Amino acid sequence: MAGLRRFPPYLRDMQEEIENHARAYGLDFFPIIYEVLDYKTMNEVAAYGGFPTRYPHWRFGMDYEQLAKGYEWGLQKIYEMVINTNPAYAYLLEGNSLVDQKTVMGHVCAHVDFFKNNYYFSKTNRKMIDGMANHAALVRRHMARHGQDVVEDFIDTCLTLENLIDPMSPYITRAPAPKEGDQDDADDGNGVPRLRAKQYMDKFINPPEYLEAQKKKKDEEKKKLRRRFPEEPQRDVLAFLIKHAPVDSWQRDILEIVRNEAYYFAPQAMTKIMNEGWATYWHSTIMTQKAASAAEIIDYADATAGVLATAPGRLNPYKLGIELFRYIESRWNKGQFGKEWEECESLDAKRDWDRRLGLGRKKIFEVRRLHNDVTFLDEYFTLEFCIEQKFYSFGFSERSGNWEIQSREFKKVKDQMLRMLTNRGQPFIYVEDANLENRSELLLRHAHDGTDLDLGQAKDTLRSLYKVWTRPVSLLTRVEGKGKMFRCDDGNISEKSAEYPAPTS
Repeated sequence: MAGLRRFPPYLRDMQEEIENHARAYGLDFFPIIYEVLDYKTMNEVAAYGGFPTRYPHWRFGMDYEQLAKGYEWGLQKIYEMVINTNPAYAYLLEGNSLVDQKTVMGHVCAHVDFFKNNYYFSKTNRKMIDGMANHAALVRRHMARHGQDVVEDFIDTCLTLENLIDPMSPYITRAPAPKEGDQDDADDGNGVPRLRAKQYMDKFINPPEYLEAQKKKKDEEKKKLRRRFPEEPQRDVLAFLIKHAPVDSWQRDILEIVRNEAYYFAPQAMTKIMNEGWATYWHSTIMTQKAASAAEIIDYADATAGVLATAPGRLNPYKLGIELFRYIESRWNKGQFGKEWEECESLDAKRDWDRRLGLGRKKIFEVRRLHNDVTFLDEYFTLEFCIEQKFYSFGFSERSGNWEIQSREFKKVKDQMLRMLTNRGQPFIYVEDANLENRSELLLRHAHDGTDLDLGQAKDTLRSLYKVWTRPVSLLTRVEGKGKMFRCDDGNISEKSAEYPAPTS
């Protein structure tokens, strides 16, 4: 790597010092390998998502240009990067002050502790550096064989679909669909259900006309079942396409690469607030209590204040995460939990409540292990915390044409925040039917949660799906409270009113 710098002894000593402090506090992390990069190389690695190599594609160049201009114009600066591997690889920016490097190392230790111990990272590939290199080599082979433009164009198509996965699927064992014929009642040997009855009453309970009607119903269900594919809605659209789309083997390879990398990065999106809050909490603790000298503390405070600064109407994951971890720690230190606490209706009593239990540190380690951002906020974002941190809901006003505060009501604030984070802010899309009207057309359903789709993005996604499925693709959703069906046929989008059924999954 061109901009790589030898790791100097003084930084190695600093690493040992910071890691010893981190372990003393109870952090448990993979071995960490640091590399020092100049700012150009740091931007290159950042454009690759923290990896030294990725498959060739123009978007990485675009990301690099954006990062480079941000640095040159003084709009942004990358202090560090760390990737979820074992051992973990972290990058330090050449030219950082010594106090910045100390802070970064404390931050990295906490990130790697989070990667190692948080449940939502437990299913990730810890050797993904090798995986990315293998992906790059495979794509280059396909480019050499089929042409760079052809392969890159298909990558463009696949990248527009990379959010159509089921990020919870690695952690859920889904029950198989009931087998055909599972039922409480008996049957007549032909699969026709019979109502249970004593022998002498059978001809009255199960008359011939009833059995005939049941047989016709059964036959119709079987016909419908043969036409309907898949039997149950599928949330992992990419997996469905990989298995069933009429694509060439090299195209299937590309789909699998995009899906594989989407699942690798998914836990990072699912835990952004927790991960950055945890890292900021611990670099702050290590620096203020152990590592920073008196001469360094002002520079440290100035740098951290910049990280935690929050613009009006914005959500800073570093700030929200660290404050919520501190809030949880304070509550459990004071015993502000349990049945007695929940049932207490006196605000004065709650304000002065302190059982001096000292369980806060143990509790935040438990929270770090079990939660993602949605469950983290759902469980611990309380009315008291909302008031203390001055949260409000924010939205666009059609009346004024500006973004405005919409509500300070706790429920609305929390609901808006959870909607932003659920499914990483992406809509829930399911493969509903891959043989629509028995024409091998693909039907997707949007599980509407109260927020309409961005129709421009939805139509672009349909066009990309058409390129992969090669047959018309439809999307059922709700727009302004009414059912709508959007259909893409050879890039042309049509729409019509449609009944929007209740979710079937």
